Amino acid sequence: MPFATKAEVRDLRAKTFVFTSQKTMYGGKHIAKGDTVFIFASENDGARGLIARGAVTSSQAIPKKGGVARQTPRVSIAVKRTALAKRPLGRSELKQFTHWNDGQAETELNFKFYRQATNKIVGISDEVVAFLDGFF
Repeated sequence: MPFATKAEVRDLRAKTFVFTSQKTMYGGKHIAKGDTVFIFASENDGARGLIARGAVTSSQAIPKKGGVARQTPRVSIAVKRTALAKRPLGRSELKQFTHWNDGQAETELNFKFYRQATNKIVGISDEVVAFLDGFF
């Protein structure tokens, strides 16, 4: 399964990225070494959306805290950048795609990243991968 992450990114042109204790949703907890991941620099942190594609070089599940009933699975990953995005894709470009069952790649991204706007790692469909590949 391919993945996408929306996270705070300090160096938008870094060759490697480390994302520590990231929230996971929509299958994101299954991310593993060798997986493809699309990196979105979080608008919550002042960035602009899609910046890179990369390959996961390490993945480690974070143990759940004792005594807490409901916890979202968290994962730490390291990613080697394989490509930089050539055009923007973020909240402003995806905002209009709100018909949740229309099957469009843009709608899937809007739903998974911006319906609940927290930073996270998510699993994405092959249709979204094909759509995102057009940005590189």
